[in-house]
Amino acid sequence: MTQTYKELLQQREALESAIAQARQNEISSAVAKVRELAAEYGLTVQDIFPGRGGKTGAVKAVTKVAAKYRDEATGQTWTGRGKAPKWIEGKDRTPFVIA
Repeated sequence: MTQTYKELLQQREALESAIAQARQNEISSAVAKVRELAAEYGLTVQDIFPGRGGKTGAVKAVTKVAAKYRDEATGQTWTGRGKAPKWIEGKDRTPFVIA
């Protein structure tokens, strides 16, 4: 018995829906079990996931690096970190240093 393309697509859609529903059911069951065990043993997020710190962990500060080089012709700048821009690539950087 040969099935048509449309029939196969309908079967795939039905399977994908059944898979998604089964996954959701199993996730719900797993979450309930984890919560039950955590409550039973008095576990915290830090106990279960050490090193993550949860929402109370320190936020890593982002600092902006000052530019070290400037192209006088265009005004573009570069910090000297990462890949060099085209305007300075392969050239002596001394004339571009910001004093």
